[in-house]
Amino acid sequence: MSTFDRNTNVRYATAGTRAEAGVYDEGLRAYMLGVYNYMALGLAITGVFALGTVYFAIDQATGGLTAFGQTIYLSPLKWVIMLAPLAMVFFLSFRIQSMSASTAQTTFWVYAALMGLSLSSIFLVYTGASIARVFFISAASFGALSIFGYTTKKDLSGWGSFLFMGLIGIIIASLVNIFLASSALQFAISVIGVLVFAGLTAYDTQQIKEMYYAGDGREVAVKKSVMGALRLYLDFINLFLMLLQLFGNRE
Repeated sequence: MSTFDRNTNVRYATAGTRAEAGVYDEGLRAYMLGVYNYMALGLAITGVFALGTVYFAIDQATGGLTAFGQTIYLSPLKWVIMLAPLAMVFFLSFRIQSMSASTAQTTFWVYAALMGLSLSSIFLVYTGASIARVFFISAASFGALSIFGYTTKKDLSGWGSFLFMGLIGIIIASLVNIFLASSALQFAISVIGVLVFAGLTAYDTQQIKEMYYAGDGREVAVKKSVMGALRLYLDFINLFLMLLQLFGNRE
């Protein structure tokens, strides 16, 4: 009789554990879906603002720049447009803990819009067809890498320091190449950049997954989702730009 009771307790304990695991998995899926939804909406906002900016910046009859285009692409204002998204990233990263969830969301949308304004200049450099082609290549690559980061049992935390050093190297080399204007150096930066941001996509996905905590309240959960979306958004945008430099057809 005592043996029967012990077996019954084990069976119920196992069932309870499975139920808890099921609830955890459901919460994790909802959390990650929120991260991807924020990221996708951010990319959509960026695309709309980029296309809208180009539409008003280029004279549809002559193909030249309008007064608006000359202001944002040729005047000193171009530096403000280029640096504003970077400032917003630092602002959101350092201030999100003191923000409400709604403010964090709004700040992310504003950042995505500013990024669209900044990225609109690629339409002056590359053909629309090649931009679209590289975008879909980037989306497929990003999806595969993110799925790998989410599903792998391998601990990717060891990649962090290596990828960070690679990122710093890319930034320094890019700054140097502003003055050198070397096509060979730019090619090397693009190749290394693809590898670094491919690694970061998998690494960040796993890190974002591990940030999930079932006991988080709504405010904390939303802010975690926004920060996770920002990380993946940056990985995607940079992967896209590096691939565009490699495979984009110039105007």
